[in-house]
Amino acid sequence: MTSAGKPGREVTVIAPSPVLRVVYWTGFPLAGAGVGWLLTWLASWAATLEWVPFQGPLRLLDSLADPLALAGALLLGGGAGLVVAYLGDRELLAVTVSGQEAVLGAGASARRVSRGEASAVFFDGKDLVVLDRSTAELARVKGDLGRRERAKVADAFRAHGWPWHAEGDPHRPAYRRWVEDMPELSASAHALFRARQRALERRDADDAAQLRAELGRLDLVVTDEGQRQFWRRADGGR
Repeated sequence: MTSAGKPGREVTVIAPSPVLRVVYWTGFPLAGAGVGWLLTWLASWAATLEWVPFQGPLRLLDSLADPLALAGALLLGGGAGLVVAYLGDRELLAVTVSGQEAVLGAGASARRVSRGEASAVFFDGKDLVVLDRSTAELARVKGDLGRRERAKVADAFRAHGWPWHAEGDPHRPAYRRWVEDMPELSASAHALFRARQRALERRDADDAAQLRAELGRLDLVVTDEGQRQFWRRADGGR
């Protein structure tokens, strides 16, 4: 969606699909409640099988009044679904673009970047990335976007004169895979890469993102392929 402001200051806003948000906030709680109901039924059935372990807890659950057990299971399952919906909703990316700046995300976590600072904009997997003039990362935000929304983001940046790169990071040939004790990297960089490798293996996205930022302070730009880390130096780190 594009809205006009002052002449020469038109703004394009790409918001998360309302349908997708409805699916998140209704589908996940309903699915959670369904899982809760299924577990209650399975517990009641398993309590009749002597060979199934944990017979004590199963019989205790089965001894509860059916309405009470069912209500508790539905509430717990629905609550878990609401948590999943909230986490998923946070991953939905909103983008506001003009010829002067872009706002990536919404609320307190939104990143504001200036057109004059940007040398490249592209998608790296699910992440929307903006590089600065030294080719270091100016911003990286995660967004679970469908093909149509990704196309709208690309069109918005192109329309407002940003250096959009449909093929991804224009500096990709410069990346090298991180290997333990590479002589080209300092001991502190290796320590950060090792910590980040553990975060990737734990699937701890927040810790991995923080460690990526720490590596950025060493003028190292990092991208991932699965749990493999690849790096290059920003121009400012040469």
